Amino acid sequence: MQNQNLSAAEAMEKLKEGNQRYLAASANPGDISPQLRQKTCDEGQAPYAVIVTCSDSRVIPEGIFSAGIGELFVIRVAGNVMDKHQLGSVEYAADHLGTRLVVVLGHEHCGAVGAAMSSTPGGFVKYITDEICKAIGDEKDEYRACCLNVERSVRMIKESLALKDEENGVKVCGAYYHIGSGEVEFL
Repeated sequence: MQNQNLSAAEAMEKLKEGNQRYLAASANPGDISPQLRQKTCDEGQAPYAVIVTCSDSRVIPEGIFSAGIGELFVIRVAGNVMDKHQLGSVEYAADHLGTRLVVVLGHEHCGAVGAAMSSTPGGFVKYITDEICKAIGDEKDEYRACCLNVERSVRMIKESLALKDEENGVKVCGAYYHIGSGEVEFL
């Protein structure tokens, strides 16, 4: 696979370059060809980065980073909160697929963060907003609250999986997606 054995730094550069292509694109330039579908079917996957992000329909990691089939291991959950399921998915990508970069990607106008800041939802949504509230406390600035939420998820991944930012190890970082401009700001 073409992405196998990329270091965290090489994967980060690839994400940044992909986001630059996305800023000027009107269609996703990532490879989604039948040939690549068959190749990944036959040979398996070797994603160069794990992206933990929100379920928001405006946040499309493969588009944002100009990625095609097999390039990103995407984990989506409203508010990009972490629990044992998401941690297990990150662990799988790092341990079994050899992925060296994990990015927690928050975003502008996140409904889950907004709900945690301004209301007390019921039902199952409360499980999500309760996790976000642990991260943001009484923060009222949307951007800052989103960044605090991302930072908490990054910490949880590092602490739970005992991942270290080593030169040849797994790097975990946060990022913020500006929906309006399409730009990704790495935190």
